[in-house]
Amino acid sequence: MKNLKTLLFIMLMSGLCLTAQNKNTKKADKEFARFEYVDAAESYKKLIDKGEGSAYVYGQLAECYYNIFNTVEAEKWYAKALESEDNPEMIYKYSEMLKANGKYEESNKQMEKFASMRPSDNRATAFRKNPNYLPKILEQGKKFNVQDAGFNTAQSEFGGIEHDGKLYITSARNDNRKNYGWNEQPFLDIYSLTKNADGSYGTATLMNNKINTKYHEGLVSFTPDGKTMYFSRESYFEKDFEKDSLSKVRYSQLYLFKATKLGDDWDTIESLAVNSENYSVKNPSVSADGATLYFSSNMPGGYGNFDIYKAAINEDGTIGEPENLGQKVNTEGQEMFPYISSNNTLYFSSNGHLGLGGMDVFYTKVIDGKMAPVRNVGIPINSNGDDFAFSINEETEEGFVSSNRDGGQGSDDVYAFKKLQPLCDVLITATVLDDVTRAPLNGASVSLYDAEGNKVVTKTTNEEGVAEFIVECEQDSELEVVMEDFESKKVPVKGTSEEELAVQISLDPIEKIMTPDEIVLNPIYFDFDKSNITAQAAFELDKLVQIMNKYPDLVINATSHTDSRGSNSYNQRLSQRRAKSTQQYVISKGIDASRIAAEGKGETEPKIDCGANCSDEQHAQNRRSEFKIVSGGPQEQQ
Repeated sequence: MKNLKTLLFIMLMSGLCLTAQNKNTKKADKEFARFEYVDAAESYKKLIDKGEGSAYVYGQLAECYYNIFNTVEAEKWYAKALESEDNPEMIYKYSEMLKANGKYEESNKQMEKFASMRPSDNRATAFRKNPNYLPKILEQGKKFNVQDAGFNTAQSEFGGIEHDGKLYITSARNDNRKNYGWNEQPFLDIYSLTKNADGSYGTATLMNNKINTKYHEGLVSFTPDGKTMYFSRESYFEKDFEKDSLSKVRYSQLYLFKATKLGDDWDTIESLAVNSENYSVKNPSVSADGATLYFSSNMPGGYGNFDIYKAAINEDGTIGEPENLGQKVNTEGQEMFPYISSNNTLYFSSNGHLGLGGMDVFYTKVIDGKMAPVRNVGIPINSNGDDFAFSINEETEEGFVSSNRDGGQGSDDVYAFKKLQPLCDVLITATVLDDVTRAPLNGASVSLYDAEGNKVVTKTTNEEGVAEFIVECEQDSELEVVMEDFESKKVPVKGTSEEELAVQISLDPIEKIMTPDEIVLNPIYFDFDKSNITAQAAFELDKLVQIMNKYPDLVINATSHTDSRGSNSYNQRLSQRRAKSTQQYVISKGIDASRIAAEGKGETEPKIDCGANCSDEQHAQNRRSEFKIVSGGPQEQQ
């Protein structure tokens, strides 16, 4: 390939930051100690505005936001505090907030730092075991069987396109060619090989001298009717090159050409109009319907060195205006060797996407006009070397890939493979309906979460109540739906290998969670010995906020309960902290403090009276919050 690349956690932690408080922070610290995080945040911010910011102040402000699950502000102020602190616990919380905000790579960096400082911490251990992009790539190794194609030499071979009973490759095995200075191998030519009955390949045969010249020729692609072949060739043939005024070295480009089938051979070689002496155009691949040509180019206006483009093939054989495939495919690095398969899956090689090293093979697909996420094909297709020129017959699930990986015959070799498992994406069509009227809900917010609970993307339903998502096959996910005046809902989505999956989500009017006496939320559980608001708690409390906004005279008493572990006095204090955290979260959403009271019940009113024989699940159910209506309910407004 190098021949063609030349052109080219609350209280115990409340002081974690942190130096001792001083008289300037006394007011804010008192508010914080009283779990009045909204007021405390305002007080700490006033100190910052007066130029009295410090690592302690920034850290306390971050803690305020952390405890009421304001992830954006918490992230901001943790980052500020950590400019002068390397406190492992703060780093851990910072990573949590980054993850909550969808910043997974940054979160992982912070977790890596945390794990290095606390290697024996269970959280660090769990992180080390949790798959990131690299093991996810490696897990795909079962999907292919890869072996040497059997016709490689000590020289460079790459490509592998089957057409009309023959296999076409690019090779430097022609010793009659002049050696190319880059690697001291002969210039590249295009060869064809016939497949034998036993699956092996016969002798490689040079294509005619109208295709092959004394310069480099590269990869080929054929139109469905077999009448036209596209291939790459150095621009020297067109006498197009640039000459360095000092070194006197001549620099060529790579151009795309097409040849027409004449009998059993190829003739009438034409340079494509897309070519330019100012940039290279190479690696052609024709779509199964013959209507589109994909290629790579470093033409101006791209995102990196080489990008993937497509252009229409007009009825008269001319090529339309090149269209860059965009930032989902192209990066600041190099994207080359596109191959569009018969089911419209686009495979390509890149060193800009996360891979194993060098160039890796990636794939994506257009489903109903939407580009699926770019995914790494995995091992053994990919290696620590350069892996490129991937092609596949989607019917036989056999194909070829080229690589300079260790153990090959030459500098680049062709490998044959057999697909063992599906490599695919699923279009999830989520339709959101009013459960009473069955009418579609326009403007509902639908968020997609992956199997690890990370928010991937949020979309808004259209007039038909539809939002669409593309996920990897067999990967479990979750949809979270939020709509004004309706109860929010989370719906698990089981992984599948089907190309399309329809999910219908019906939302109840928000009033359904109201009784004459209380607001009935799904259980708001707290972690053992903790009182901070979790993501799940925030999801439920947002329903309460929505109701209180709709009924502005509504007054609520929030009660929190603990399990029976710990002393009575300790549990009373813990429940009060939990009640205060709940109250503070609601206040942080704009609800006046006079409308929600907070009361800790300790262990005095267990939901399940199991005494000293409670299971872990029963203990968890006793750690809860309840919301009694004091006044102002909808019945009073009728």
